[in-house]
Amino acid sequence: MDSNSSATSVGAGAGGISRSLFPQGPIFTLDNFSNKDFIVRDFVEELADSYTSSNRKSGLGIQSFDPKPLIRTFENALSQLASLLDELEGREAGLHTSVRLAEAAHNQTLETLGRKLDQSIDNFDSLDVTVNNSDGLANYDPNEKVGGGNIAVQIGERLEDLVKQRTRALDAGFLIQCWLEVSENGQLTSLEEMIERQGSGENKVRCAVIARQLMKMSQALDSASWNQVDKSNKVNGASTEKNGNRRHNTREIIEKFSETLEKGLLKQFDDSYRKQNYDEMLECAKVMHDFNGGSSIIALFVNQHQFFIDKSQLVAEEVITDNEIWDKIADPDSEPPGVEPSLQALIDEIRIVMQNESFVIRRAFPYYEAVLTKFIQRVFQQSIQQRLEKVLEKADEISSLTFLRSLHSSRNYISNLIEDLKAHGLTEHPEPCSAQTAFSLDQQLDELFVPYLVGNSYIERERKSLMELKSSLLFKYTIYHSRRKKVAGGFMASLAQQGSQLLSSAKDAYIDRLNSSELTPTQKAMMLKVADLRDTESTKNKNEIDVTDEDGVLSINVAKRMLKWMAESVRRALELGNSNETSRDISVLLNILLTNIGQVYIETSLDAIADQATSQETSKVEPDLTYLTLLQPAITITNIISHFINTALVPLAESNATIRRNMEAQTKTAIERIEEKISNIVKSTLTVATHWVIRLLANQKKLDFRPKDTDLVESLQTVTCLSISTFLIKLSNLISHTINGHNLEIFGSTLALSVRDLIFEHFKKFQVNATGGLFVAQDMSKYVSTLKIFPLSSEAKSSIEVLSEIGNLFIIGPEALREKSRSLQQPIGGKKLQKADFRAFVLKRDDSGSVGIQSVLSGL
Repeated sequence: MDSNSSATSVGAGAGGISRSLFPQGPIFTLDNFSNKDFIVRDFVEELADSYTSSNRKSGLGIQSFDPKPLIRTFENALSQLASLLDELEGREAGLHTSVRLAEAAHNQTLETLGRKLDQSIDNFDSLDVTVNNSDGLANYDPNEKVGGGNIAVQIGERLEDLVKQRTRALDAGFLIQCWLEVSENGQLTSLEEMIERQGSGENKVRCAVIARQLMKMSQALDSASWNQVDKSNKVNGASTEKNGNRRHNTREIIEKFSETLEKGLLKQFDDSYRKQNYDEMLECAKVMHDFNGGSSIIALFVNQHQFFIDKSQLVAEEVITDNEIWDKIADPDSEPPGVEPSLQALIDEIRIVMQNESFVIRRAFPYYEAVLTKFIQRVFQQSIQQRLEKVLEKADEISSLTFLRSLHSSRNYISNLIEDLKAHGLTEHPEPCSAQTAFSLDQQLDELFVPYLVGNSYIERERKSLMELKSSLLFKYTIYHSRRKKVAGGFMASLAQQGSQLLSSAKDAYIDRLNSSELTPTQKAMMLKVADLRDTESTKNKNEIDVTDEDGVLSINVAKRMLKWMAESVRRALELGNSNETSRDISVLLNILLTNIGQVYIETSLDAIADQATSQETSKVEPDLTYLTLLQPAITITNIISHFINTALVPLAESNATIRRNMEAQTKTAIERIEEKISNIVKSTLTVATHWVIRLLANQKKLDFRPKDTDLVESLQTVTCLSISTFLIKLSNLISHTINGHNLEIFGSTLALSVRDLIFEHFKKFQVNATGGLFVAQDMSKYVSTLKIFPLSSEAKSSIEVLSEIGNLFIIGPEALREKSRSLQQPIGGKKLQKADFRAFVLKRDDSGSVGIQSVLSGL
């Protein structure tokens, strides 16, 4: 350190620049050691490097290591470090002193603040006590024991009242200012500036409220503006009074401002809708609701909706559909294909639009249910109704059935739309829709179809359609029976005359309808198809149309075809008609059914069968009983329609007891009339069969039962017996396929007893020898076996056995006859063999004069 201080300066006169004899080490301060990157090793290496660099600058060559300069460098560094250590200790001592002073000041501050906090608490307690005391509040009730919280609430309420009074005062002042502006200057500058400066929704609502109040003030204070006096003196909304002062028409000015405000809000709403800014739409809707009830903004939303704009052209277009679809709808025997395609597409799109727009309506309108109701009305009353009218007009041009089917399918499809929208919930999605929305949907559905279902219009269309179809189907049938020759006379002929009149009227109505100019080509073609006529035949006279026997025969398939049409009409009546009028509608359909199928179809055929049966009662040739095959379809069809009426029609009239009783009585009368005609035909058949048996018995030869022993016979039965047996077997086959059950048993029993009586008396006329007795016995056995082919009652079965007993009387000996005579008092079935009958038969034996036979006869 001393060597450094004693170092001499070289070249002191050379510009005052001095240089140490030995190189000095680096100079550093406390900042060097306060750096966070300081490393002791790097510091020592830096000191050593300063010595090395000084040797290089001296230009000396390689010499032996001299530690002195390095020592001096480290000594210089230690000297600086010692100085820095002293400086650092001084600073530390100063900081310790400052900390002690700061701690003392901090403690003093804490004591001061504590005293102030205690003072504040004491003051709050004093204030609380003061507030709770009667002297602390002007209107405090000393008798009311309330706490400080209630007093604070009362103070808050008073403050709110004061704020409201202040607000009302400010509003009143602003309202007076606006009135002065509009009455004196003819302007609403303040309101316009409010909208321009602060166009928020709250200010627009305020402007709307003030405009309404100004309108009331104008009506009260400026009656001249409302009475429209001195219109000729008006110039730009102002008029000149008699004293020369200009008077402004406040009503007109306020209305113009309101109109401008409304247009601005509507434009803002429309722009927001296009940008899908629902919050701004909601704000505009609130303003408009407070302004005029929101009617204009609802109209804007509904009328300018893109759906109605896009569909306006579609609704106005004519219904153009594939003719094949319309032909299928017009065909009564085909299943209807469903709703018309263009209407179906429209309804499907409406389903999507309604669901999507309900989301927008819920977010954009505070009164969303009212908006949704208006939207529903517009959809149904414009889009659906106009398209539905086009579809039904097109259907009505084709045929009544096409109209009814289109109406039914459209109603069902739109009903499904209503149910889907209710289930979706619309604005209440995912919950079901509200009661108000559901009522609106149901109301629109009812109003949509009221024009087509009101009064008797619907059921008259159904009646017209069914009459057209059935007159077409039965046209050849009516032609055939109208040409049939009637058998005159009797009460039944008078009943048949009523059927003839129905036939004639149905036939004439069909011809007139077919030749009508109102008939469309499609409908005419369908009527000809149902009637199985060619177009060329429709121009012929009704007496020139060719018909065959098959056209006049009952067909179960034809009846089922008509019942199918009827069932379709019943279904439509239930789904389309008013529930209160269901009984009446079903009664109308029942009348059509009983008239067309009961009288025109079944009874006409029964009359023809009855005529045929009656004509053969006195026939001299074997009667043709094939008419019985025509009776079975009549019975089957009668059973079918009776079952249909009792299961499908009558129960639907449960709601009206009077109509139901009338329907039941009407059905009972019609069925009984048919059954009576069938019964008369069966009775005529019995008469025909009995007369023919009598005629065959009359052909019996007197020598049939007195053959010679030399005669060769191929059979023991006589020809008469075989003929009768053959006839009865044929009758049995026919009648068994016509009637069955108890009715067949009654027929068989009645016929058997009649034939038995005829045969019983028949054999009293012929003389019988021993060989002939065998013929009698065999004939009797054949008669009995033949009659047993028919289903017989137990009484009838036992009754016809008397024929076998009679046969035995001609072949047994005297002893057997005597034994037989002893049992004559006992009845045999339903027919008793009396002594007179026994004597008559025995006397017809050739050996009746013998001693044995005479002894038997004498013992009777």
